Amino acid sequence: MNISIPEFSLVVLVGVSGSGKSTFARRHFLATEILSSDFCRSLVCDDENSLAATDDAFDVLHYVAAKRLANMKLTVVDATNVQAAGRKRLVELARSYHALPVALVLDLPEKICRKRNAERVDRQLPERVIGQQCQQLRRSLKSLKREGFRRVQVLRSEEDVAEACIEREKLWTDRREERGPFDIIGDVHGCFDELVALLEKLGYEVDGVRVTSPEGRKVAFLGDLVDRGPKIPEVLELVMGMVEAGTALCVPGNHDVKLERALQGRKVQRTYGLVESLAQLEERGDEFRLRVRGFIDSLVSHYVLDEGRLVVAHAGMKAEMAGRASGAVRQFAIYGDTTGESDEFGLPVRQNWAAAYRGEGIVVYGHTPVPRGEWLNDTINIDTGCVFGGSLTALRYPEKELVAVSAARVYCEPVRPFLEEEGEESALSAQQEQDDLLDLADVTGKRMIDTGLYRRITIREENAAAALEVMSRFAADPRWLVYLPPTMAPSETSRRPDWLEHPDQVFAYYRDNGVERVICQEKHMGSRALVIACRDEEAARSRFGVLDGSAGICYTRTGRRFFETIEMEGEFLRRVRAAIGTAGMWEELDTDWMVLDCELMPWSARAQQLLQDQYAATGAAAGVALDETVAVLETAARRGGQVDELLAAFHQRRQLMGQYVDAYRRYCWPVVGMEDLKLAPFHLMASEGAVHHDKDHLWHMEKLGGICEADRGILQKTVCKIVDTGEDASFAGGVAWWEELTERGGEGMVVKPVDYVRKGGQGWVQPAIKCRGREYLRIIYGPEYTEKLEQLRQRGLKGKRSLALREFFLGLEGLERFVRREPLRRVHECVFGVLALESEPVDPRL
Repeated sequence: MNISIPEFSLVVLVGVSGSGKSTFARRHFLATEILSSDFCRSLVCDDENSLAATDDAFDVLHYVAAKRLANMKLTVVDATNVQAAGRKRLVELARSYHALPVALVLDLPEKICRKRNAERVDRQLPERVIGQQCQQLRRSLKSLKREGFRRVQVLRSEEDVAEACIEREKLWTDRREERGPFDIIGDVHGCFDELVALLEKLGYEVDGVRVTSPEGRKVAFLGDLVDRGPKIPEVLELVMGMVEAGTALCVPGNHDVKLERALQGRKVQRTYGLVESLAQLEERGDEFRLRVRGFIDSLVSHYVLDEGRLVVAHAGMKAEMAGRASGAVRQFAIYGDTTGESDEFGLPVRQNWAAAYRGEGIVVYGHTPVPRGEWLNDTINIDTGCVFGGSLTALRYPEKELVAVSAARVYCEPVRPFLEEEGEESALSAQQEQDDLLDLADVTGKRMIDTGLYRRITIREENAAAALEVMSRFAADPRWLVYLPPTMAPSETSRRPDWLEHPDQVFAYYRDNGVERVICQEKHMGSRALVIACRDEEAARSRFGVLDGSAGICYTRTGRRFFETIEMEGEFLRRVRAAIGTAGMWEELDTDWMVLDCELMPWSARAQQLLQDQYAATGAAAGVALDETVAVLETAARRGGQVDELLAAFHQRRQLMGQYVDAYRRYCWPVVGMEDLKLAPFHLMASEGAVHHDKDHLWHMEKLGGICEADRGILQKTVCKIVDTGEDASFAGGVAWWEELTERGGEGMVVKPVDYVRKGGQGWVQPAIKCRGREYLRIIYGPEYTEKLEQLRQRGLKGKRSLALREFFLGLEGLERFVRREPLRRVHECVFGVLALESEPVDPRL
């Protein structure tokens, strides 16, 4: 006996104790799929026979069942389930998760159940209980369908049970194996001529109602094929032919369902074009009408395609409903999320379900006519009102390209106007309007962030809270914050006795990881700055949703505005934008915006307070104290005191403090006007349509060098040198170049593989390693750090290096999401992640 059950369902085993339910379940289902009431009793009280624990046991059973159903896993409930009250709770549970409730009844003769019960050694029920259960089971058989079980299968003998074979069938909505490519077409409403024109524009060959598809492509129709338009039979014939030929899928719309009910002879209101549809079909005869009726009746509420990456439905689909099967799912797919109220035009008031959508797959739908298709939280409505004089639109998938043809004329006047007046356009897109209000739940709590290039990255809850504190109190307009730069890994500790960091270890690291060529970039004596430059204010509005009239921003690595005044920032960005234009980069990259990773000098321009409170204060106080101490010791020495050793030590300390003061002073100069600033860009991170990690660093240096040449007043090229890590002469030349930089007071260099991202023998290699000079490290570790090198050699680098990799790939992932025009919450998940990782307990001096 073959028994078919949906692969996603709640299977309720119904049978008297001793009927063999548990044995049947173990034979046909996975152990993880079976929820046994006896086992749940043992979980809560260590005794599966304790009837006193029954209520607690079923609480556990229902809780676990709910979690499995939420994760769309087949679930089998192994209990007697002969009482209607217990089954009612299970049916309600199935409905709440849009799972099909299935009843498998083991209705074995009572004498067999009594015999098996008597033979049990673990537990024997009183015979009267078996009798009561048998009576309850007999009463139940008549009511299972009425209770809501969509399928009921009864096994009445030991032979039936032994011969039963469970077959799992896919849900009709599940077409995950179909990966496309697809051309998804919005509401047609009888506009046959426009449909033909659109299909031909998409590359299909149309001969009357016969359609030949381009190689590999398939159409998905979003329903509402009928009503209001002039050629309803032709549209139906074309679509039915494509579906029968396997070149199209189709889901039902509310107008199609209403037409089917009318063709069945059921009582329906003949409004919104139904009269015209019936009249046109009347001319085709009974056979055609029967074919249409059968076709619409066969349509599935919605489809989940391409491994869950794509969902198509007439009126939309909530994330928690996608791929499931229930009356509520079908109702939502066909009619949408209505409030039950009517607007001033007498049309249903609909909830904006897409505003709260958080599903993994994109949802393409129609139903409510809109002037143009716009993305909102990975959903898009492509019903652009062809029958009302708008256009017929298709979405090409996976390209996400919209293709449309204009309506030949207005076939039906809309009840509610939806077309925009000429020249009228919303200031913001639907997604940007939605992004105006951000949700804490999208960036707080423990998070697991998947990155395209790297592995899944975990953000701890306490770190996410720290990031939120910084962002909420200090950050710039969040619409601009599409990227935060990563920290950089330090070099391995030098083996040379007088050095803490040296290029030897950096070059050796890359050489040992198979990186043949590296680029050494001068490490600038400034502050990390991110510059987003837009061609004009309109580009900033359309791409970033910013309405304050600005055309860009300059912000710090923690998301704070760099400049204290909008006027100074505006002038600074004007110069940068002009340089980009002079260099021809807007046209070359075909973009209206770009993100630049830079260093802005001097350091004192941003860190003035830090310099005054920490470095200058230390230098001034130590200078006065050491001068006086040396003077006292020198007086003591002249008077014959035995202080020579102590005096020498304080002379040494004063010399080291002088070096410390000289080191930080190199990072300071007065900033009076714009010309006192220097911006040194070193990464062209992203522009329209591209994150430039696929270009090597030579490309970045070339493009940014051209921009810097266009305005030498405020822009400064990043000096660099290529080193072959396997060639001794090149290796030595790189070391000598670093020594020259640091001896003249430079901070040091940053070494990177020439390829922007690179894998080595142990996985991804560090994208950048900083190698800092002796005097700069004096600022970091203190004036006398050279006297404590042995202690500093014990510094742990593993945590910092792990942090650098994770932040690097999170930053790229955020930019990728922005370039793909994903919702801002998805971009911010990565941006907040970078900032959250910064609060991990890692030595900040590294």
